[in-house]
Amino acid sequence: MDFTSRAIAYCRPGFEKDLAAEFAAKCAKSGVAGQSHSTPDCGFVLHEFDAPLEEAQRVVAYDQLVFARQLIWVRETIDDLPEKDRLTPLMAAIGRLHGRFGRVWAETPDTNEAKTLSSFFKRFMPILESALHDNKRLFDRPDAPNLHLFFTSPKRVFIGTSDPSQASPWPMGIARLRMPREAPSRSTLKLAEAFFGLLSEDERKSSLRAGLKAVDLGAAPGGWTWQFAHRGLLVTAIDNGTMAESVRATGMVEHIRADGFVWKPPRPVEWMVCDMVEQPSRVAQLVAEWVASGRCRRTMFNLKLPMKKRHEALEQARNLIYRRMSVSGRDWTLRFKHLYHDREEITGYLAATK
Repeated sequence: MDFTSRAIAYCRPGFEKDLAAEFAAKCAKSGVAGQSHSTPDCGFVLHEFDAPLEEAQRVVAYDQLVFARQLIWVRETIDDLPEKDRLTPLMAAIGRLHGRFGRVWAETPDTNEAKTLSSFFKRFMPILESALHDNKRLFDRPDAPNLHLFFTSPKRVFIGTSDPSQASPWPMGIARLRMPREAPSRSTLKLAEAFFGLLSEDERKSSLRAGLKAVDLGAAPGGWTWQFAHRGLLVTAIDNGTMAESVRATGMVEHIRADGFVWKPPRPVEWMVCDMVEQPSRVAQLVAEWVASGRCRRTMFNLKLPMKKRHEALEQARNLIYRRMSVSGRDWTLRFKHLYHDREEITGYLAATK
């Protein structure tokens, strides 16, 4: 079969099968034939569609692929890039693409082997960017398409594009966040990334305002609680464990020693977050009940997925949430993403929209 369009999705090494399963499910639902290619721990999936580019883009989108860090549409491939003159063949390939670009990124899979190209990128990218500016192919427009040079080896590069509204805002899809000095654990970075990766700008402005109330189930030592407290939200931290002094010192936190699966708020709150180590089906039922019953308006949560059945566990959790919310009488939205700061877990966002 001759495939007519191709996409590459980046992922955490080891999650290629889960990402390929998502591509397969999307193609099966739409009736479009396709085929995925990857090797274990390579950090990406190349998927070919038996459909024109415009149709393939309707089949799958970045925000619909849970295990994708980034999604690009392949326009050109160079399989034998010469070491002494990389600029000429790259400019020739880019010259065959239409339009202009808002930014250009040189990227690799997130593997130790591929990271050896980073020193080359530092030397080469200013030269390429200058050439693109001289040819009027690069201009300062945040809504213009992104140009991606995805190197899988020093000689092989996929040249692709992405729509900024349907792509990760970070090179390689990796959120480079600084660990706050006052935060008590690195788990705080998961929630910080989730705020940018799963919420729109309008949602962040409306839901992370000072004075709103949040509940953190399984809060200790307080990494997620800190994210709310330092934004000025009032947090009720539920955990039988001890909260870190830096979290208590904010003056924004009430610590209640209780079981997160049992405790209920006396009044509705804006947020409930949950990073408890528990079966994903149990967490899914818990967060769905909080939103469906009106205890909270929105929730961010982690699902700890079993290594050999990640995709199946995700679909089971999704179905449990769908079933509970479908009888709630509320309009709602549900999103999932395997964030850079996640490991074997994925992060979910569930919110009542009315």
